[in-house]
Amino acid sequence: MITLEEIYQGLASDFQARTGQTAGGSSELAVRFYAVAAQMYSLYVQAEWTRRQCFPQTAQGEDLDKHAALRGVSRHKAVPAVGTVRFYVDEARETDTEVPAGTVCMTAGGVRFLTDTAGVVPAGQPYCELPVTAAEAGTAGNVGQGAIVYMALPPTGIVACANPEPLSNGQDQEEDEALRARVLATFRRLANGANTAFYRQAAMSFNGVAAVTVLPRNRGVGTVDIVPAAPGGVPGEELIDELQDYFDGVREIACDVKVLKPTAQTVNVSVQLWAEEGREFAEVAGAVRDRLEDWFNGERLGQPLPRAQLVSLIYAVDGVANCRLTAPEADLPLDSVTLPVLGELVIADGGVPAQTEESGGESA
Repeated sequence: MITLEEIYQGLASDFQARTGQTAGGSSELAVRFYAVAAQMYSLYVQAEWTRRQCFPQTAQGEDLDKHAALRGVSRHKAVPAVGTVRFYVDEARETDTEVPAGTVCMTAGGVRFLTDTAGVVPAGQPYCELPVTAAEAGTAGNVGQGAIVYMALPPTGIVACANPEPLSNGQDQEEDEALRARVLATFRRLANGANTAFYRQAAMSFNGVAAVTVLPRNRGVGTVDIVPAAPGGVPGEELIDELQDYFDGVREIACDVKVLKPTAQTVNVSVQLWAEEGREFAEVAGAVRDRLEDWFNGERLGQPLPRAQLVSLIYAVDGVANCRLTAPEADLPLDSVTLPVLGELVIADGGVPAQTEESGGESA
């Protein structure tokens, strides 16, 4: 795009050509030319912004949302992570110990979770389990097993809390590039209310759906199976039921549509790691662990899992000098309804005993 200085020089040159006079660098006329050039430059900037916002390939923010709406697509909103937390008493009691709804429990990093319902630790039992939801939506709530360790205000008689499984399915608001890809896909694969593109686009419009596989005629003529995955992996019953209710209302006449959970396949990963000189092994290993746990999500649905991809992922972590993947021992050619889930993660230093981290992933 033309610059402010180029506009000014154009005005000054045209003035000189027409009058034979030169506008001095500090003259009043030069100041006027600069003022006019600035206004013209702002018009160029506005025109360029308008041009970008007119097309889904380059639009951003609210204008991209409007392009999406024209294609029947909407931006995914942020979704809070969910899971289960155990609340412990110091010793088995003769009466029930109440845990109110809204009890706040936290990780060491200050990520807060609230109990969805009230519950009790039954008399004679050491703990009870209650469903919790992250106080703030987003992936920050996807914490690992045992990450929840504090309570903001412990209920009377409750002395500790912990999550026996990772909390999952937290999702950040969809970014422009991800939304743009879905919008442009509607032009490449036109939905007609009955084809695979229709079912795929409709399923992906739901918050909490990270990927989807559509299987036409999977159970014979007149059937369609839809297999979604959530950001944290296997979707919960609530999302499955929501999708089923929706497709029951929009499906083709005489078409049997079923929404099914993906088949989870546990993938144990073992890697020998060398940290760069001057870097702490524990720090680098922690970064590798975080990268792998983040990578094994619902977006991997139906994608093959080559060993080279895992090696590339690990080697790209800052501080990794070298690595050797010992498990899985072979590439995994997963089918379209299989979701790889991280199982046992072992990170070993050369000559140092292995450090094992449990991801708490679901197994098939």
